[in-house]
Amino acid sequence: MSNARLARMAAMVMVATLVLGALAGCTPTTPAVTPETPPKAGSAFPLTVTDDAGRSVTLKAAALRVVSLAPANTEIVYGLGRFDRLVGVTTWDDYPAAVKDVTKVGDFTTPNLEAIASVRPDLVLVTGGVQADVVAKLEGLGAAVLVVDPADVDGVYRGITLVATALGVPEKGVELVGGMKSDLADIERKVASASPVTCFVEIGWNPLFTAGPDTLIGDLIKRAGGRNVVTEKGYVGYSAEQLLKDQPGVYLGTRSSIGDPAAIGQRPGYGSLVAVTSGRVVALDDNLISRPGPRIAQGVLEIARALHPDSF
Repeated sequence: MSNARLARMAAMVMVATLVLGALAGCTPTTPAVTPETPPKAGSAFPLTVTDDAGRSVTLKAAALRVVSLAPANTEIVYGLGRFDRLVGVTTWDDYPAAVKDVTKVGDFTTPNLEAIASVRPDLVLVTGGVQADVVAKLEGLGAAVLVVDPADVDGVYRGITLVATALGVPEKGVELVGGMKSDLADIERKVASASPVTCFVEIGWNPLFTAGPDTLIGDLIKRAGGRNVVTEKGYVGYSAEQLLKDQPGVYLGTRSSIGDPAAIGQRPGYGSLVAVTSGRVVALDDNLISRPGPRIAQGVLEIARALHPDSF
């Protein structure tokens, strides 16, 4: 299977988790911690945290052997400087390059429980949606299980803080989130004086699939100085007829879906799109806009440059 096909599948499955939308065992003496109120550096374990599924999970000690079942979670661990603690990832993981040498424990949609057990994790990081059914089974392995499933940029910040807490490096989470906020503030400052540019983002083709304003991608568009022509909530199918009525000023699309931007006009009816006739069709890196991890700021930058090229 080609890398482009894999990238498209990864983006679509990540969308599916949004559409579908640690042994628990807390004790009264265990301090409670949420992603919004991380512990200070050096805080003693055990800690009780609340994950993105609303589950209370007790962390007995800082995690030293981590399995990540989502590429975005792998990137979070890497961004926190604790890549050496990863003992298992999925076959979908492709960043950083060194991830190719980490033991594979199944793919994104069907993790292999036997393979996970064989690497003896003390923490398993999962996402929501298609992985929700495996959480209880993973708990049976004796590891803490955390669901990290951000729906927007603020959710990404909380997810990073949660993982940093589980790894016992809350200060690294503060540092990573602070850098992301600074990068995004710089982008938003550059586009602040420009009028929002109408746009549409294609994340799947034949059938056409897009993201509404209440999604992670919708949040990225807004932060990049865009106005999404799609008003429906969630990740939805879209018709070419509606697209022609909307007439977005810029047509965005994941690289794996649209391929060569110059070829978009060959699709039936697409030659009448203003974005096509004006040459404003832009292919985006799938992973930068679909993975809710530390590189999301780079995704906003890609979109902002497409919408406001004169500002960069």
